[in-house]
Amino acid sequence: MKLGFLTAPFPATPLMEVADWAAGNGFEVLEIACWPQGAGPVRRYAGTSHIDVADLSASQATEIVGEIAAKGLSISGLGYYPNPLHPDPAHREMVIGHLRHVIVAAEKMGVPLVNTFMGGDAAKNQDQNWEEALRVWPDIVRFADDHGRRITLENCPMIFSYDEWPGGHNIATTPRMWRRILEQWGGTIGLNFDPSHLVLQMIDMRRFLKEFGPHVLHYQAKDLMIDVDGLYERGVFSMGMGWQIPRIPGLGQVDWSVVFSELYRQGYEGDCIIEHEDRRFEGTDEKVKQGFLIARDILRPYCHR
Repeated sequence: MKLGFLTAPFPATPLMEVADWAAGNGFEVLEIACWPQGAGPVRRYAGTSHIDVADLSASQATEIVGEIAAKGLSISGLGYYPNPLHPDPAHREMVIGHLRHVIVAAEKMGVPLVNTFMGGDAAKNQDQNWEEALRVWPDIVRFADDHGRRITLENCPMIFSYDEWPGGHNIATTPRMWRRILEQWGGTIGLNFDPSHLVLQMIDMRRFLKEFGPHVLHYQAKDLMIDVDGLYERGVFSMGMGWQIPRIPGLGQVDWSVVFSELYRQGYEGDCIIEHEDRRFEGTDEKVKQGFLIARDILRPYCHR
């Protein structure tokens, strides 16, 4: 299991500079952020465009892969985390169009995985969103199949603010929904597993991985701290607003020995990709790097090639 990180926290730093720093500090793999270029305002931890996938030639793709490999690094996947089930048709069309660009870029680069969200309309319940997914996602899955790529869906509920209330912007979050997804598209879609989201949802980590571990294709290591005072003030029905705090691995409540032991037990052979959303270590590249180095030191003992 190689150790690396998602490049999203370096929005203004060129990809090869990020890669140089990664290679020089003991990382072995990158998940490359591939949001659209010049897309305007975006949410936090999103919008980074380290590859212009909409205008990527075959020669450029080969050059990027070669440069990354020359630094002793590999690529775990291309990451783009929007809302393909957005209620606004124009926004949805833009999102799915760019997701297709990411899939084609992954094919050109020989990267097997495209990492994203299933999406959701926050005003609808999960069953209503599932009915919409059954209309929208077959075309996306066929497109991925046609280009020989697999799609991994992150299990993040996407409930962080009142404009995501009450249902969140992603439905691929619970065992109930994952059984449906895998039954429908398990040959093409797998799980991009982030354990922090199980802490928020109070879902048993070990039990979840015993059931879904064989379907984990990509693994993002992020931690979560529950602010007990915020939970006391706001209550559980606030869905984490005011009491969930994303942290660097080792600074939250994820039991990493459980996560790694179950992943290894279930035969996971992919990479460990640190996802950095810790406000304590952001604001400058140097702070972001500090956060990644802390996470590296926490997770390195578990990652063996």
